[in-house]
Amino acid sequence: MQNCVYEFGNSIYINLTNECSNSCDFCIRNFKEGVGGSELWLEHEPTAEEVERELEKHDLSRYDGAVFCGFGEPTCAFDRLLEVAGWLKARGIRTRLNTNGQADLICGITDAAERLAPVIDSVSVSLNASTAEKYQSSCHSRFGEQGYAAMLDFVRACVRVGIDTTVSVVDLIGEAEVEACRKVAKSLGAKYRVRPTIEENAEY
Repeated sequence: MQNCVYEFGNSIYINLTNECSNSCDFCIRNFKEGVGGSELWLEHEPTAEEVERELEKHDLSRYDGAVFCGFGEPTCAFDRLLEVAGWLKARGIRTRLNTNGQADLICGITDAAERLAPVIDSVSVSLNASTAEKYQSSCHSRFGEQGYAAMLDFVRACVRVGIDTTVSVVDLIGEAEVEACRKVAKSLGAKYRVRPTIEENAEY
């Protein structure tokens, strides 16, 4: 099934790609086919027009907003992300991007945050470690430890351009690391959230 659009909680979610620049040890797709009863492995990469047609099948006014988050890193489909987010904003829908923050490296650009600012209201960036070495040992970025540095730069840029910016960690990293990451978030000027790990046998 081609679930490029799915519901979860009070939001509508957009699954643009299964590609990702990380291979995180704790990623849900290591042991689940999807969330909320929606299988998220894509048959093909959807076009922006295909996503918009699927969105038109829903009453978007009944959702809290639209979230770019699926079984891949949304910025791996950066142009389609911008197009669909613009389509949503033109209809008065709040937009959020859940991301690993490596958009500049993925796209070979230096201004991802600036390009996102007109069409994305908020971003949630997965921090998950207080140092580049710890990040690479669990998230396995294809960019090596440079992926962590790029993620921090992206968070700073999002804060600078006025996007509502939160960094998050999964609770399995341990209390000491959770607190160390809290200090990193504060240094970046971002909000901070500790999110529960989705367990293999959880009902999602």
